Amino acid sequence: MSAAGKTMDMGHVVDDGPFSPVQKMAVVLASLAAVMDGFDGQLIGFAVPAILSEWNVTREAFAPVVAAGLFGMAIGSVSVGAVADRIGRRIALIASVCVFGIASFAMSCSSSLIELAAFRFLAGLGIGGALPTASIIAAEFTPARFRTMAVTATVVCYPVGGILAGLLSASVLPGFGWRALFVVGGILPLVFALLLALTLHETPRYLARRAHRQDELKALIARICGSFQEGVRFIDATAVAVGADTGLAKLFTAHWIRDTAALSGSFFMCLLALYSAYSWLPAMLSFEGMDLSIAASGLTAYNAGGLIGAILSAWLVSRIGSRITLATAAIGAMLSAVLLQALYSQTTTAGFIIGIGVHGFFVNAVQGPMYAVGTHIYPTEIRARGVGAATAFGRLGAIASAFAGAGIISAGGAAAYFSLLAVAMFLVLVCVCAIGNHIPPAGSSLDAAVVSAE
Repeated sequence: MSAAGKTMDMGHVVDDGPFSPVQKMAVVLASLAAVMDGFDGQLIGFAVPAILSEWNVTREAFAPVVAAGLFGMAIGSVSVGAVADRIGRRIALIASVCVFGIASFAMSCSSSLIELAAFRFLAGLGIGGALPTASIIAAEFTPARFRTMAVTATVVCYPVGGILAGLLSASVLPGFGWRALFVVGGILPLVFALLLALTLHETPRYLARRAHRQDELKALIARICGSFQEGVRFIDATAVAVGADTGLAKLFTAHWIRDTAALSGSFFMCLLALYSAYSWLPAMLSFEGMDLSIAASGLTAYNAGGLIGAILSAWLVSRIGSRITLATAAIGAMLSAVLLQALYSQTTTAGFIIGIGVHGFFVNAVQGPMYAVGTHIYPTEIRARGVGAATAFGRLGAIASAFAGAGIISAGGAAAYFSLLAVAMFLVLVCVCAIGNHIPPAGSSLDAAVVSAE
């Protein structure tokens, strides 16, 4: 509370306050949005072998379709971040879910690669914007002591969506074909968008920066904390410190340039590795002679391992900080890819699938908490732009995977594929170590602090 007793910093209200049911519900809704995001984002990977067979096209010819979706994700990440900072996180998330739901449904009606690529691009706009926005909603509703776990629990729901997509694919593809996948991938997000519109609140930190929405903020704070002093006005002190310059250029000033570059590089290489799996792992396994259903189980194992890895990593970050945790996970991802490259032809199918799950464990142990690192680095008024810009640059790595994956699998099969993953995760390690403002260990005086602009 200010000396005059008329203003209260939202940082104290949320960061040090209770974790109320309304806040927990916001985190649950953000997590479900990530599930929808992962579900629609990974459907294309499961559908690729069936589409290639039905349309009699090569992996190289199909690569632009994969790239179109990833290019849309890159644009969506940065543009939806700007929307979220200007008109609100809630509207940005609902719009993102609607866009990828409608576009995914339209994909089921595609009759050519051009149509499929166009609809996939539109879906990518929504898919790319939803996950960063969901992570910010989770961060801005959650007290500091739970924030890393909440953000990572939200992000880790992306591979949960992939697991659901894998289970659906295994049951739908044999009897109904790939078009049915995208019908479901369109209907579910649209139903969920309606749920968001009815139940999700705007974040307190965002409302604190809009004087005309003080009444809405006070009603929300009353549900979170109960009563508060009559006549108090809520502010976001960290956002005030940033000032009026909240454009993308702010991310590249002397204060943030190192962390912006290192975080963006981490996302680039990690998403290169992730989308090499999401887009091409089933196709690679089919290329190596595996049955289509077994090939699909490889991506399901990758996602299952990733779910466990991201949750464990979030728990470790909240205790020992993000620097040691992410660096160790990056080393594990690199070494597991090297072992898969060396042993893939000498192990059983079951052992190989387990190995893929272990690799997914380590890759997602890096990827999941990086969103929490991003929300830790940037203050409220540029947080969506900062996280969005870093993930947008990361999507360029995903776009590169569309072409690199297709070419490398055709040229060198599994050996070349896993070599690509090993190199990518080594570069992730370099970038992670270059980040200066990591989440500190529990008990540190800087724990869960938001960086000021000073």
